[in-house]
Amino acid sequence: MPQLIKLLVLDVDGTVTDSRHEVTAAAKEAVQKAQTAGIRVMLATGRRYRDVLPVVTELGLVGPVVTASGALVKMPVHHETLFCSGFQDTTLSQVLECVVGLGHEPVLYTDSFNEGFDFYCRTVVARNKDGELTGFGEYLQKNKQLARVEATLCESPPANTFSGFVMGNVREMEALEFTLNSRFPDMLSVHTIRSPRYRDWLCEIAPAGVDKWSSVLQLAESWEIPAEAICAAGDDRNDLPMIIGAGFGVAMGNARQEVQDAADHVVGCHESGGLLELVEILTSR
Repeated sequence: MPQLIKLLVLDVDGTVTDSRHEVTAAAKEAVQKAQTAGIRVMLATGRRYRDVLPVVTELGLVGPVVTASGALVKMPVHHETLFCSGFQDTTLSQVLECVVGLGHEPVLYTDSFNEGFDFYCRTVVARNKDGELTGFGEYLQKNKQLARVEATLCESPPANTFSGFVMGNVREMEALEFTLNSRFPDMLSVHTIRSPRYRDWLCEIAPAGVDKWSSVLQLAESWEIPAEAICAAGDDRNDLPMIIGAGFGVAMGNARQEVQDAADHVVGCHESGGLLELVEILTSR
């Protein structure tokens, strides 16, 4: 049984949303019950800021939201930026040279919500040798209205880039993760996860030390909430730092096995009321 929990941190995809990417009824009830019990609730997601706003609204949350796996923290009420990570000088250009040299196309996130776009890329078309859209091509086509296309992106990356990603099959992305960690030791935070809404995998790239937990901890310290009074729940690799770091780390029943192994407790899956089960535990004393 965890000690008194004052902050509940929830991942989005695979945690508060179902396989149709819709917020579950159990998640809504769980958030309401936690807040009624005096527990502060916040989201920490790999999604872009713009993508998580509908979830924030549906859950009735008003505080800050951790997005892009910790690289950007904003206040939805006025879209104020509370934290935005940044790469060391020349690091990003070298990383992009490596990524492109291995045959991949990078996407770079910038804090440009108020300007009407979210990311930079070199193209909005990506097809395989048979002329079919790849998973990455599908992503670009669905989000091209939020893209800025720069052919010279790798030579002159935006100064305000806070993170980025590459998309491909799991073998390619895990190989890329290994290569980046080998070539840029202690300079990056890299992890490969299954894309929750597209058919390929993502290799997410952020500055060293940046993850969901680092941003959650910054906010918690400003609220004078110690790590041991935080409960964090999620399902994938980018949730591991906060699940391990929190006083009570929880894996959803649908989580990857390595996430379940690292958690203090495993609840039911996102499709069967796992979050409500969690909040029952937190509020039953």
